[in-house]
Amino acid sequence: MTDAITAERAVPEPLLSAGVVYGDASRGGVIASARAFTAEFLADAPAVLRGPVGDERVELAQLVVSELVTNAIRHTAGPCRLLLELGPGVLEISVFDQEAAAPVPRGHDPRRIGQHGVEIVVAVCESLTVEPAPEGKRVRARLSLLTEPADPAEPAGAVTHRHRARVPRRPGERPGA
Repeated sequence: MTDAITAERAVPEPLLSAGVVYGDASRGGVIASARAFTAEFLADAPAVLRGPVGDERVELAQLVVSELVTNAIRHTAGPCRLLLELGPGVLEISVFDQEAAAPVPRGHDPRRIGQHGVEIVVAVCESLTVEPAPEGKRVRARLSLLTEPADPAEPAGAVTHRHRARVPRRPGERPGA
């Protein structure tokens, strides 16, 4: 993975945004609080989107938030800020901290215990960027809320949930046969 430093907004005009600052991470409960904040934020999404965000996408958003906030509280000093911005079919997750150095992605190593956070975020998100902020850095992940590619006939911002019925086939039968 190549570190990217960018200044442009991934979601130009968010439909909904909310942030929270975690000032004293040493008290514990920060990760659980950040996960709950994310779930509550996405529960409000139907107010600006065409429908609810699917459970799988909410869980992925919570996973990404957990990894990014964990990195901020474990590897930096001072408070961190979580910012969630909802765009048409996408959630932008930003974590601000007071350390200027970017997280160092490690190579894939299934034997390594821990330190897979960046690897996980890269695997589930469309993008991960690190950019300088006035007092540290911003780590921003972009997560699609669409379970499948959007249908061009659907209005922008629609969160679609399609389920294809599985048609049982006889052994050796090809699809469409």
